[in-house]
Amino acid sequence: MMATLVTTVYYEVKNDICMGRMQPGEKVRLAEIGKDHGVSLSVVREAVTRLASEGLVEARPQQGFVVRPLSVPDLLDLTRVRIEIETMTLRESIQTGDVAWEAEVVAAHHRLEGAVRPPDAPADEPNYAWMKAHSEFHAALASASTSPLLKRLRQQLFDAGELYRYWSVSLAKTKRKRNIRREHRALMSAAIGHDADTGVRLMSDHIQHTTDLLLAGRGE
Repeated sequence: MMATLVTTVYYEVKNDICMGRMQPGEKVRLAEIGKDHGVSLSVVREAVTRLASEGLVEARPQQGFVVRPLSVPDLLDLTRVRIEIETMTLRESIQTGDVAWEAEVVAAHHRLEGAVRPPDAPADEPNYAWMKAHSEFHAALASASTSPLLKRLRQQLFDAGELYRYWSVSLAKTKRKRNIRREHRALMSAAIGHDADTGVRLMSDHIQHTTDLLLAGRGE
């Protein structure tokens, strides 16, 4: 029962952060959240701790939890490191993946393609079915890597980039177009074709594109 409550509060607070209802740098008011959702402080704390592990909020001495600030230097550093780790993991995965891995990648891509936004949903509202499928697709691409540590690092960096990915959609005021479905389809094709060089290039561009969109939206 408690696990269900924690998950519910986790997604509600995550949605508030992603939609900008909780601003970067804003204090996360645990008691207020508990009151709004009719749950105990321990439930809220566990949910927010989970968000902190994903890099969406930060724990600060004397302040408690705050929404992670939007920092261009942090974004650039995260992008650089994530490209290094993600492409390293992908290269090894493509080189060692077998037929079962290929099937897993294709299945994950199929789920991603099927994660369609409800027709009545606002255009800038996060689509959690898509977000889950997106995370699973990237995890599938990396899953044939033989290094558990590398895969854990990759997932941690992916999670840390979530907030910036959401903000690249909800905050960026740019006319630049992006065909992310085409990007994912190309990644799948390179993976199952065991073309590591192409896969690495596409992944690097895929990650960098999100950063470029956000910086363009901020006028950087």
